[in-house]
Amino acid sequence: MEIRELTCINCPLGCQLKVTMEGKEVVSVEGNTCRRGDTYARKEVTNPTRIVTSTVKVSGGKVPMINVKTQNDVPKDKIFECVRALKGVTIQAPVRIGDVVVANVAGTGVNIVAAGNVDAA
Repeated sequence: MEIRELTCINCPLGCQLKVTMEGKEVVSVEGNTCRRGDTYARKEVTNPTRIVTSTVKVSGGKVPMINVKTQNDVPKDKIFECVRALKGVTIQAPVRIGDVVVANVAGTGVNIVAAGNVDAA
């Protein structure tokens, strides 16, 4: 049996979780104060994913940069590939929240979208 210790990131409590595994199967989760902690721990040890956030350049806008993020979680091992896909990306103003900046980033099936608005200059 393997025991993995995690800090839950689903809420501000930051519960200290202890996950007992047998091979790749989760046997038990301890230390969580809510159901979300149990769900987080099981997912984190079997299929960790993250939301990726970054910025890209804006051409012809009132500001030169805009925040962007993945529309959904991506596999943790694809994070750097997602960030590399944004290198050199420039989008044309106007930009609205939710506009697709990069479709199917890194072959994940997830789009990178604008996380803000930029009006044309």
